[in-house]
Amino acid sequence: MNRYEVLNMPDQSVPRRAFLAATAASVAGAGLIAPLHTVERGNEGVRAAPSEPLKLGVASYSLRNFPRDKAIEMVKALGTPYINLKSVHLPYELSLEEVAAVRRDIEGAGLHIVGGGVITFEQDTDQDVGRYFAYAKAAGMPLIAAHADAQTLPRIERFAKQYDIKVAIHNHGPEDKRFPSPYDALKHVRSMDRRMGLCIDIGHTVRAGTDVVRAIADAGSRVLDMHAKDLRDPTTAASQCIVGEGVIPIAAIFRQLETVGYRGFVNLEYEIDADDPLPGMKQSFAYMRGALAGLDAARRGPRS
Repeated sequence: MNRYEVLNMPDQSVPRRAFLAATAASVAGAGLIAPLHTVERGNEGVRAAPSEPLKLGVASYSLRNFPRDKAIEMVKALGTPYINLKSVHLPYELSLEEVAAVRRDIEGAGLHIVGGGVITFEQDTDQDVGRYFAYAKAAGMPLIAAHADAQTLPRIERFAKQYDIKVAIHNHGPEDKRFPSPYDALKHVRSMDRRMGLCIDIGHTVRAGTDVVRAIADAGSRVLDMHAKDLRDPTTAASQCIVGEGVIPIAAIFRQLETVGYRGFVNLEYEIDADDPLPGMKQSFAYMRGALAGLDAARRGPRS
């Protein structure tokens, strides 16, 4: 089977391994063994429990080797309408009119643009920062997953308020000289406008030696976005694998997101199998949906 034929596979056609993984996630969700930290340490207060389940989306970087039309088909094949756009699928070089036209095409295909990025703000100037916000507005992005120097954050905050667009600072693990861990960004944004917060990349967070469940609890309402992935080795980026086949506590992460009242999206960022990512992405979605089903079952309690 070539990489395009998989587009025609029904989303329900999940390999046995993925089915078993999803079942295991359901069990894990019903009886988590990882400790959960339910008290937010930030300055926003604890939010009420969400009235709807967590929403799973796709970071389009996962589909970086495919043109935009194929990427749209692949996201739809995963059974989710939510997409976070990387510039490979919506270039910064387009005019604002062209960006708006691409937005109409994507929305016309039945997808919802839930954010963009990661966008790196390289210069601490109104011209550089402002052009990315104008781009995001034209694209209908309610959120920018961002990377920048700490000194640029006050300027970014000003534009976030002007455009009413959320900015989620993305951590990139031990190699990142700016924000290796969510805590490195949290200390800068926790006293800023409510639109300023975190995009927690759970793989990079684990590689930084940070307890990702604790980080979610401590950040609380400052968690605005999330990139999901899994690792077989918590110290090695090259060990990324299908979600559910690694060591990252996916069910515990989802449980903590629900505890802090998370209203954002959990976007799968699948960085492996770049030329044929869809089979592994389908298995990852099956596992994550299984984890959510387990949490829902736990909330409902045992049936009489």
